[in-house]
Amino acid sequence: MSPFSCRAALAVVAIVSSGVAYAQPSFEVASIKPSGPPVTGRGGASFVRGGPGSSDPTLVTMENFDLFRLVCLAYGVKRYQLSAPDWLTTTRFNITARVAAGATTDEYRLMLQNLLADRFKLVLHRERKELQMYELVVGKNGLKMKESAVDPAAMPVNNGLQPPPLRGGPPPGYHGPFNLTGTGISMERLVALLSGEIDVPITDGTGLKGEYDITLHALVGSNPPVSEGSDPVPSLFDAVQSQLGLKLVPKKDMIDILIVDRMEKTPTDN
Repeated sequence: MSPFSCRAALAVVAIVSSGVAYAQPSFEVASIKPSGPPVTGRGGASFVRGGPGSSDPTLVTMENFDLFRLVCLAYGVKRYQLSAPDWLTTTRFNITARVAAGATTDEYRLMLQNLLADRFKLVLHRERKELQMYELVVGKNGLKMKESAVDPAAMPVNNGLQPPPLRGGPPPGYHGPFNLTGTGISMERLVALLSGEIDVPITDGTGLKGEYDITLHALVGSNPPVSEGSDPVPSLFDAVQSQLGLKLVPKKDMIDILIVDRMEKTPTDN
């Protein structure tokens, strides 16, 4: 069967309330196949490239892509805005799809939503909910991290619309020191990593648009403090402030939540 054997032009969806049929954007062709075993040296790496706004606007390629992030990408939500069964994070596919020339980003999201509804029978609903979370802001004494040097020759290719970053996080029940070191880390990536460490949503209120060199040494877990030699390891909250010049401010906020009511693990045939 050809990778593009599933052919669908614009699907016509009946709007029951008005009795009028409207054209809903759909991929011209789409192939969905289960991901194979991890490739040696690459582990569970995944990527998405192509689509409107990218260097290849008419071809979308997703490799080793989990359903949880696919739903987030389709609906434009953060990880903490999606309530779904755990298996969505471990069920992965390789997806290739053709996008009509000139399609907008909003139309592309609708194509992904229609793909999920058609091939995975996704049914979800929205709720408004108050969540306890944190906002990452710049500390009163200013930044203590350096912006990464930009090498024009190493500028990344525009890969188009991207899902929320994967969360970092210690193993369940872990208590102890951890290190976070990296270059070219955006604030979006940093809040995803920090959120994974404390398992609480974090929003970015820094206003920082660049990428930074990050070195963070802190303690995670809720047990008594840990010492290295004669020096206690700082908590994550203290370390973020003293080592990065940032601050985690607690807040409550009303946000929209997407709740998955039903979804098939196996898509319909290509």
